[in-house]
Amino acid sequence: MRGYRNALKLIHEQGIKLPASEDTILKLHKLSRGQIWDAGKYKEQDSDIIEKYPDGTSRIRFKTVPADRTSEYMAKLLEMWNRCLREKWVHPMIALAAFNLDFLCIHPFRDGNGRASRLLLLLQSYHLGYEVGRYISIERIIEQSKDRYYETLEQSSQDWHKGKNDPWPFINYVLFTLKTAYRDFEERVGQLRSPKGAKTEMIKSAIEKTFAPFRISDMQRECPGVSLDMIRRVLKTMKASGQVKCLGRGQNAQWEKR
Repeated sequence: MRGYRNALKLIHEQGIKLPASEDTILKLHKLSRGQIWDAGKYKEQDSDIIEKYPDGTSRIRFKTVPADRTSEYMAKLLEMWNRCLREKWVHPMIALAAFNLDFLCIHPFRDGNGRASRLLLLLQSYHLGYEVGRYISIERIIEQSKDRYYETLEQSSQDWHKGKNDPWPFINYVLFTLKTAYRDFEERVGQLRSPKGAKTEMIKSAIEKTFAPFRISDMQRECPGVSLDMIRRVLKTMKASGQVKCLGRGQNAQWEKR
């Protein structure tokens, strides 16, 4: 857990400077795996994705890329990612989700692929200008919907080796996850209250910056989120103390500092 926090810290602090490269991927895996012997190293033996059942039986959910071809596939994946962004094949958020799917299908590490994929999702989101992961845990949202995560991953990985897989179930899941993160962020911000007097100070500051007569509508533009009644109340108080003067009547009346 400490290693994973360190990897998150690196992305939060240096994400824009960290390129999407094999070196970065290996570094993030090494940090997130702590002192495990093969942290930061591609798998040395083939490792398929096995699903185990409560009765002791198991099945191969997906045959991953052979160990001796992992580096080749990773280099190709990163090349296609950069070309896609440069040539704009699809919307970058779709490319982001598709990259994550391909990474999981390659399965480059013996263990820790899921965590590494989510770190990459966060890093590449930062590169695309989507920074909600700085405030809302994407890992938590995926954990809360892990049944759907595994279901869509299995659906989208069928026939992946033949290039005939349907990526959309997993792409839609990733986009839903990011949408959920933004919704949670919006709800959290909505629960915060401005400090007492903050809106009054915002209005007074906007008035102080004016050098010409202004209207109430000008203050509404300068003070988003402040109600019309609040602006009128502050102007009335400032007028009574002689700080401003009203030059007319009605909604379009001009005001000026004194």
